[in-house]
Amino acid sequence: MAAWPLYAYGQQSALPTIGFLNAGTRTGREHFVGAFHEGLKEGSFIEGRNVTVEYRWADDRYDRLSALADELVRLKVSVIVALGSDAVALAAKTATSAIPIVFGNSGDPVGAGLVASHSRPGGNATGVSFTTTLAAKRLELLRELVPAARTVAVLTNQLNPLAAAETKEVIAAANSLGQRLQVLAVATEADIAAAFGDLANHQVDGLLVNTDPFFLGHRTQIIGFESRHKLPTVHTIREWAMAGGL
Repeated sequence: MAAWPLYAYGQQSALPTIGFLNAGTRTGREHFVGAFHEGLKEGSFIEGRNVTVEYRWADDRYDRLSALADELVRLKVSVIVALGSDAVALAAKTATSAIPIVFGNSGDPVGAGLVASHSRPGGNATGVSFTTTLAAKRLELLRELVPAARTVAVLTNQLNPLAAAETKEVIAAANSLGQRLQVLAVATEADIAAAFGDLANHQVDGLLVNTDPFFLGHRTQIIGFESRHKLPTVHTIREWAMAGGL
């Protein structure tokens, strides 16, 4: 990002402006914002000194992303940093083909249509793919932890437009392994509580939690349910372990 001239686009502000777009809420994500500031500092950019940042949080509502991305484009930001989900970067990419986009996603940027290829992304988007979904591998790990598991559940956010691909990967892996699978699609905090009630009724022996900023934002609640139900669970990134999900 430091390699791009931030003055390339006309600004109404005296300082170049970075648009920061995230699918989640700011609460509980201060360490992500702190890391973002550290990265800027490494590129000699200090917020309020030689660059400004316009923050936009979707508060776990994917239907807000397009409007927030359009808002950043109207502000004529110099670059858009799109974090939290492939859907965030896609909203930014739909909103502009001129402003550079830096994404930090947890899926497949090629499959999602963000870039043409890893080596030659093309277009106006580039970034980092964490590839933490690894749904099939996580199912294999869960089976190693609980060899006698009869039924494994997968928790997915039905409002995430890209969740279907990850769930499809889990289903394919389960079919190949002969593993009985139960898909729990949720959309709200209340749905999460209801889903864990269903797990108890269906004698589920293990759980996979799909990659999603909504689940990450409710990780304390989800980990609490897992603990109370004594349910072996495989998560994705270290924030889950830091919150007690290990």
